Amino acid sequence: MSLGIKPKVRKTPYNYNKAFGKLAIVALVLASLASSNAQTICNMSGEGLMACKPAVSPPNPAPPSAACCSALSHADMHCLCSYRNSKLLPSMGIDPNLALQLPKKCKFPNAAHC
Repeated sequence: MSLGIKPKVRKTPYNYNKAFGKLAIVALVLASLASSNAQTICNMSGEGLMACKPAVSPPNPAPPSAACCSALSHADMHCLCSYRNSKLLPSMGIDPNLALQLPKKCKFPNAAHC
């Protein structure tokens, strides 16, 4: 028996599913960076990514270490370029512009031009 009363549905302008999806992606990337046995991203291991983090973190980035340059030499540069305009990098404390300078700072002869 229905009394003709409809429950109120709260409408919000915020899309929680979309926000959860973004949060899940950030959590997965951070988890992979935190583990030295993490899966690779663009042919760079989590350990290699962490080796490069001081060189791509503002305000005073360090010169890239030998471990960073070694990891970067095995990376898929075109894949890494796909993260250039991602909001993910700044959320992890990585400056995309500094990241794009790494191949030159590592003195790679044929750096990818994003």
